[in-house]
Amino acid sequence: MHTKIEGGGNISKDNKIKITKDGPYIVKNAIPLMKMKIVVNSEGDGIDWKIGKKYPLQKNIALCRCGESRNKPYCDGTHEKIDFDGTETADKSPYLDLALVYDGPTLKLTDVEEICAASRFCAPEGGTWELTERSDDPKARKLAIQQTANCPSGRLAIWENETGEEIEPELKPSLGLVEDPHKNASGPICVRGKVPIESADGFTYEIRNRVTLCRCGKSSNKPFCDASHLD
Repeated sequence: MHTKIEGGGNISKDNKIKITKDGPYIVKNAIPLMKMKIVVNSEGDGIDWKIGKKYPLQKNIALCRCGESRNKPYCDGTHEKIDFDGTETADKSPYLDLALVYDGPTLKLTDVEEICAASRFCAPEGGTWELTERSDDPKARKLAIQQTANCPSGRLAIWENETGEEIEPELKPSLGLVEDPHKNASGPICVRGKVPIESADGFTYEIRNRVTLCRCGKSSNKPFCDASHLD
């Protein structure tokens, strides 16, 4: 059964990502850019993030969206030479209109699978869904919250039953270039801290604390990652 949960959150007023038609992401107002490596356990499941290279802070930058730039992560105009099709196909409905809800004794978990970036933070210790079902156990509850917070795409969100409030980490606006050494793959751009993302046609997607933007050019859910970088 779908449980009604109220969303919401503060909007970042000074930062913005503008998606250009069949071209790069234009990042405005000096959002920090860094590499974020997935740290895995012995099973290859994500357990933590390791921050890597931090790029020089610039007021405005253009980040590659087609996956073929020779100057990654920056755009070098290759999208024009290869006739990159950057058509945005993602559902523009609010997250909660698309989410499945899993009820636990102290927590609720919401899940929108089509925006999954396959970072595997939800897998350890039986998985976030099972941990939510056992959230009356303090250890399981803590792990469910931790795993959800590490989910870069925002596929998973977790809510306090008693208050109905979403449990989210405080994240400052930043961009992380996801690297997945275990899968020998470069993943999406992790956008954190409620940065507005504007489509090529001027629509502003729902502003969320965690989302992932495709940077391989292959997603069927553009502009968002659908884990096609692992194919």
